This record gives sequence, C-alpha cells and structure tokens, in this order.
Amino acid sequence: MRPRIFVTQPIGESALERLRAVAEVKINKDSSRILDKQKLIAAAKKHDILFPLLHDKIDRAVLTANPKLRAVTSMAITPDSIDLATATARGIPVTVVPPIVAEATADICFGLMIAVARHMMEGDRLVHAGGFPGSQSNHLAGSWVWGKTVGLVGGKGRIGQAVARRAHGFSMRVLYSGPRRLPEAEERSLGMEYRPLDDLLKESDFVSLHPPLRPDTRHMIGDREFGLMKPTSFIVNTARGAIIDEAALVSALKARKIAGAGLDVFEHEPKVSPALLKMANVAVLPHLGSAVRELREKMANIVVDNILALLDGKRPPNIVNLEVLAR
Repeated sequence: MRPRIFVTQPIGESALERLRAVAEVKINKDSSRILDKQKLIAAAKKHDILFPLLHDKIDRAVLTANPKLRAVTSMAITPDSIDLATATARGIPVTVVPPIVAEATADICFGLMIAVARHMMEGDRLVHAGGFPGSQSNHLAGSWVWGKTVGLVGGKGRIGQAVARRAHGFSMRVLYSGPRRLPEAEERSLGMEYRPLDDLLKESDFVSLHPPLRPDTRHMIGDREFGLMKPTSFIVNTARGAIIDEAALVSALKARKIAGAGLDVFEHEPKVSPALLKMANVAVLPHLGSAVRELREKMANIVVDNILALLDGKRPPNIVNLEVLAR
C-alpha cells in the first residue's frame, strides 16, 4: 500500500510530481491562510506523513492523533513549531530544510528599510485611494537610505552578510554586533565594523535584527534598547518576532523614541498587534522572507528528498531527531 502524505499548503509542482510517483498525496489548496488546527488534526488521523510549513503548529494533539504517524517532514529551517520532545518519544522522525534563505530574506530586509524610510506603503495606499499630492510635495517626504549607517544585530551570519552587501551598494556604513567578533581580516573584506550592542543602537540610522530566537535573545530589544536609539532611526525585523518586545515597540513608536519600523515577523504571529497596524510609520509584511518561487520550489524538493530517504529506509539528509532511527 502506498503511503499517504498530507501537504498543508500548495507547494512547487516539481516536488508534487516526485511525491505523487511514490505516494498518495492530498493537499490543502488554500494558500491564503494557515490551516485550521482541527483540520490539521483530522488530516493527521488519515495520513502517514505530514508535510507542514513553518506556521503549522505540530503539537502534541496533532502528533497523538494518529498512532501510526510515520514522520513530520517540515519545510521550516528550524523545528520551532513542532513538539520535538513528543515526536521523539513516539519514535516519529522530524525533518527540516537547511538554511538556504539568506539572499531572499536580505531582499525583504532591504526592501523594508526603503519602504519605511521613504513612506512607500503610505504612498501606495494614498494613490489607491485616489490621492496624489504632487511630485514635489512634502506630504510624504521621508529619510535617506543612501549614505546612512545600518547596524546589524547578530549580523555576522549568512543573512546579515547578505544585507551588508546590499548596504554597500547604497554607500552605507555597516556596523554589526554579536556574542563573537569576526577576525579583523574578515571584517575588512566584508566592510563591517564591530560594535557592542549598546553602541550599535546609539550610532545606527537603521537597526536590522538577525539573531536566532533563543531564551537569551527573546525580548533582547525592549524599552531600554529603544531608549538608546536615535529618534530619527528605524528598526527592521526579518528574524523572529519575539526578539522585539512588541509592547515596548508600540510604546517607543507612540513616544517618538524611534522614527518607524519595518516588520516581516511578529511576536505572536500570525496575530499582529492592532496598534502596529494603525501606525502610518510601520511597514508590515506577512513573513515573506523566503517567498521567492524558485527558492520555495527548491525547499519543497528538499522536503521530498527527506521523505524519499525515509521511505527507502535511509537516513534523511535533514533529520533533527536522529535517535529515533536507531529504534
């Protein structure tokens, strides 16, 4: 009997063709919203393998819905939305995909910098509503991006370096902070200057966040940190929402401690603070970091590689709980 695989949203056709060659595949065809929890549980009951995306919460209720669930093969880079302990205890392999989203995420990061500094979102809404103040009106006059200073928090990794390359194209000065400093020769080749976090916040016109979400980085940007930033500066987050204390961000924006924010991620996503949505100086996106067709196709095919390895009794390339295979 062919294995039954459930895919929580539409994926690349080339990946689907490979899956259909070896399994019975059912897809939730609605790509506009995250699958309802009860529908996810119902699907788990009827399928052998789950193919979820980043925001699908694979918790204990999902994992225990089917005693014969064979695997959870996620398209996320980290298993943050999966109850890994329960999966491992039940002998369910969990796989992810490698970190291949740096360039796509850097595009979104830089796009948000420009959008929030130059009031592009407001301009778009204004024109759609029939407004047009005139090409030399100060109505939507914004801030330079070219020639400014960008501070990359946790910025020595792949995404931070990709943002730095784009920043140099805008003649920007690039600072970075993090728990470990790069060798001086590497700093010079990348055109990046190291600063302790507090100094980076004080000097930067744009603060861009790139650390992983861990207990020590949760709410690492809060009231104190916003108080160190320039009132003319902007914060951009394309990493994980909870790195910012969102209540503190709302307060900082209302008090004009900072000039604006560009956000692709949120502390409680998919929920977004209503206060942020009301602010004209906040550009918001629905976690579009890796939303490039070619990249998503590649990511989906990596998930298929993991599934095919499991079905062939081999070690999946990107398994995160290897110990279950020994059983």
